[in-house]
Amino acid sequence: MLISESPPLHLTYCLNIHRGETWAENLSAIREKSLAVRTRVLPENQPIPFGLGLRLSRQAALDLSEPETLESARAFFAENNVYPFTINGFPYGNFHTGRVKENVYAPDWQTAERRDYTIQLADILARLLPDGIAGSISTVPCSFKPWITDASQVETMTRMLCDCVAHLAALHERTGREIHLGLEPEPACILETTDEAVGFFKNHALTFGRVYLAEKMRRSPAQAEALIRRHLGICFDTCHVALQFENLADSLRRFEREGIRISKVQISNALKAAPTREALHALAAFQDTVYLHQVKARDADGAVHSWVDLPEALQSAISNQKSEIKELRCHFHVPLFFEGTGALGSTGGELTPDFWRELKRGVCPHLEIETYTFDVLPPEIRPADIVESIAREFAWTQKKLAAS
Repeated sequence: MLISESPPLHLTYCLNIHRGETWAENLSAIREKSLAVRTRVLPENQPIPFGLGLRLSRQAALDLSEPETLESARAFFAENNVYPFTINGFPYGNFHTGRVKENVYAPDWQTAERRDYTIQLADILARLLPDGIAGSISTVPCSFKPWITDASQVETMTRMLCDCVAHLAALHERTGREIHLGLEPEPACILETTDEAVGFFKNHALTFGRVYLAEKMRRSPAQAEALIRRHLGICFDTCHVALQFENLADSLRRFEREGIRISKVQISNALKAAPTREALHALAAFQDTVYLHQVKARDADGAVHSWVDLPEALQSAISNQKSEIKELRCHFHVPLFFEGTGALGSTGGELTPDFWRELKRGVCPHLEIETYTFDVLPPEIRPADIVESIAREFAWTQKKLAAS
C-alpha cells in the first residue's frame, strides 16, 4: 500500500510466508490470508489499494503464463483493490515442504533456467503492474559460495544477468513498464557483504557485463552501463545485513554512493544471543530440517566467524570459544515485534532511527516485510494466528517509520 506520496513508499509483506507452489494455491492464500490482513491493516471505510508482494515458483509462473489465467488474475486484483508491485523470485522450486536448505539457490545464475524463469516473472509483472508504478523482482545473490570455484563461473553468471537486463530494457521500451532485478546478498553466498556486492558490480557487471551487453544490444558501453544501473540492483534484506554486523544505514548510503540501485528493502529480523550455555540451549530449538540457518559470531577483536547452518554452529568450537565470542546472530527470521525470550533476542535494534530516515527520504520506494519462517518457529514464540501476526508486523513497521 502507498504509505507516502513524496517520496513514494509502497509497503507490503512477502507471500512466501504462505504455503503454495502453484498459482491456484497462491491465489487461495491471497483470498484467505492477504485480504484478511488488509482488513486488519487498513482503516475502516477507506478504499486504499493494498499492495502485494507475490512469491511465484517456477510452476506458478508457468500457470500464470497462460493468457486466460493471467487475465483472470488481473480481474481478481482489480475487483479486490489489490496490486502486485514486487515478486520474490528467489526460490525457484519448493519452499515449504521437505528439505530446502542450499537447494533454495538452485538453479543459480550460471543456468539458463534461472535466467528464463526470471524473464518469465518480469513478463507476468509487466501485465499486473498498475500504471505509473515500477516493479521489482528479488533473486538469488548469484550462487551459493561453495558451488563457485572458478572465475569463469562468475563470468557466466554476469552474462546471464545481462541477458535478463536486455530483456527488461526491451520490455520497458515496448510497454513503458520499468522492472528492476535485485540481487539479495545473503550469508554463505557469492554476494554476502556490502563489500562483496559492490565489488561484483564494479568488477563484473559494470566492466565485463557492460561490454557484453553493449555488443548484445548494439549500444555504446555507456548506454549499456546505464541500462545495467537501471534494471539491476540490490534487494536489501535487513536481517542479512545485520547478520554481517554491518550498519544498515551506512550500507544503504554506500550503495547509493556507488550508483547501485536499491531495488527493494526487505524488512526482517534475525535471532541474536550472547554465547552462554543457556542461549546455546535455547538456539537448539530453532534447528529444523527445512531451511538453512547460517550463523555469524563476532569476537572481542571484532572478527566475524561463520557457520553455514545452525547445527554446525552448535556442534562446533563456538561453545568452547564463548569467552572470546561476544555475540552471535542466526539467520532465522523472527517476527518484527519479537523482543526476545529468555537468553535470545533479535536484531530489531539494528533498525535504528537513522535507517528509518533513509527509507523515509526515498532511498528505495519498495518496502516488504519478510518473515517466511512462521511455520517453523518454536511453538513458544509462534503467534497463534498468522494473519494477526502479519498485521502486527505492519503496525510495528509503520510505528517505526512514524517515530523517525
